[in-house]
Amino acid sequence: MAEAAPQSLIVATREDMLAEAKGIVDAARAQGIVLRMLGGLAARLYCRSLDFCERDHGDIDLIGHRRDARRIEDLMTDLGYGEDLHVSLATEGRQLQFVRKCRHGDEWREYRPHDEDHTDVFLDTFLMDHALDLRDRLELDDYAITPSDQLLIKLQMAHLEEKDERDAFTLLQDLEFAGTPGAAGRDLAAGAPEERGVIDAAYLARLCAHDWGLFHDVQANLARLQEDLATFAVDPGVESRVRYALTELGRALEAEPKPASWRLRAKIGTRVPWRNLVEEQE
Repeated sequence: MAEAAPQSLIVATREDMLAEAKGIVDAARAQGIVLRMLGGLAARLYCRSLDFCERDHGDIDLIGHRRDARRIEDLMTDLGYGEDLHVSLATEGRQLQFVRKCRHGDEWREYRPHDEDHTDVFLDTFLMDHALDLRDRLELDDYAITPSDQLLIKLQMAHLEEKDERDAFTLLQDLEFAGTPGAAGRDLAAGAPEERGVIDAAYLARLCAHDWGLFHDVQANLARLQEDLATFAVDPGVESRVRYALTELGRALEAEPKPASWRLRAKIGTRVPWRNLVEEQE
């Protein structure tokens, strides 16, 4: 077994990955291409409590417009990446993957890092356990999808891992929470412009009110996060703030009016599949 890498080297590599992701977004912006970070690095971008949110990241996840797929391929080639065409074929063009030889430096050699750097690019829709159409929301922030969308990516997952819970807690403890009566910060009425850097419960509730399966899994994960929070070493004040946000978000989802189609699907419940089957989650 290879010797563990020094902590200073691990931290430097995490910072390098975030800088690399931002660099790709900037390079795309210079060519008029919209790309934004999602996944763990997006949560890290919004993080304020670095001692809590720091963790390893296996790859860079981005999302862009499907209409720009060819231009994204050319951009990544210019940046030294090669495309794994199998991913595009397997996803019918909904996702692209680019790889290059690991550039974490010769100092990593004896610790056997991954041999290749991976960058996954989703197109229009983030598709995992549920499909989240983000094509109209990519330009709401400068480098990443909104905190609300990033939180939803975690809450829609069927099998949360420790890193996913950490990302969710990072967002809930560090960002203002709004969108429900009595929530901390400014209340966001339905249809109001979304503020930057805010978890918008009203937006999340509206999405879940049109998809019973998404509602089901999000509510289940809110309950799981309430249960698992005690296993994370957080200050009492932080724990209270996170529990409040989880409770208020759950109430917002319950209170949002549901159409007849949602109510009919709810009666069927889990007797028929309500989510996509995925083999691997990042």
